[in-house]
Amino acid sequence: MDGTEGLSRYPLARRGMIMSGLISGFTLAVAPVEAQVIHTDTEGLTAGEIQIPAEGEQMPGYYAKPANKPGPLPVILVIEEIFGVHEHIKDLCRRLAKVGYLAIAPELYAREGDLSTMTDPAAIMRDVILKTPDDQMLRDMDGAVAWANAHGGDPNRLGVTGFCRGGRGAWFYDAHNPAVKAAVAWYGPVLSPTSPIQPKTATDLATELHAPLLGLYGGQDTSINPADVQAAEAKARAAGKTVEIIVYRDAPHGFNADYRPSYRKTEAEDGWRRMLAWFKQNGVA
Repeated sequence: MDGTEGLSRYPLARRGMIMSGLISGFTLAVAPVEAQVIHTDTEGLTAGEIQIPAEGEQMPGYYAKPANKPGPLPVILVIEEIFGVHEHIKDLCRRLAKVGYLAIAPELYAREGDLSTMTDPAAIMRDVILKTPDDQMLRDMDGAVAWANAHGGDPNRLGVTGFCRGGRGAWFYDAHNPAVKAAVAWYGPVLSPTSPIQPKTATDLATELHAPLLGLYGGQDTSINPADVQAAEAKARAAGKTVEIIVYRDAPHGFNADYRPSYRKTEAEDGWRRMLAWFKQNGVA
């Protein structure tokens, strides 16, 4: 069993892709973009928008990898925030590629709404995120990993990282795919409302993790209680899983999002170092 048994299963083709391409620039749901935004160039990289086969359709995504490094390359699946695969998520892929990874970020919400036009985070959550079946999300992640493996990736060196709602996805994908070597969840909720199409929480899956998971959380996060995260960690450890939770006492939610006021440079840089070390020590690098 893959740890996600019980998730409702929906045929993907009936839904249809609403987004045929990715957001250009930054999400409209967060404005203005902060001055400290980080831009990583493509020198020495091959990078760009792609179309990922997704059960008879084409799902937009973004990838970046070293241009001249012989493969197969270790793969990092990058799971977006609720705002889509916009410039910040693309930049994270380029940062990972600069240190030797093939990074891929699929647009997991392409069937539910056009995130390039949406400006209200509450509407995005209500009308798009909560209407995306977890089983569909996991199969789309599988499709992205398959694309990466077919384009120079090493199927034996797979890591996953996610941000905000994508941090929840990192817990889920770790429990779903036994090929994952290591996972890193950035401020991902471990408790969240459930529904017939999203019947489980990350805490529910804590005992089903396949790979070591590092969680990076903010002590001033008003949407995620650190005690809940630590309870998920304890549940995983009681089941013999490897989970390490880091709580940055003074950091808010979204402390790695350099395009938002929530950005905290010191904590973001420390978390990035910890993430790379986690991937290395657990056999992804």
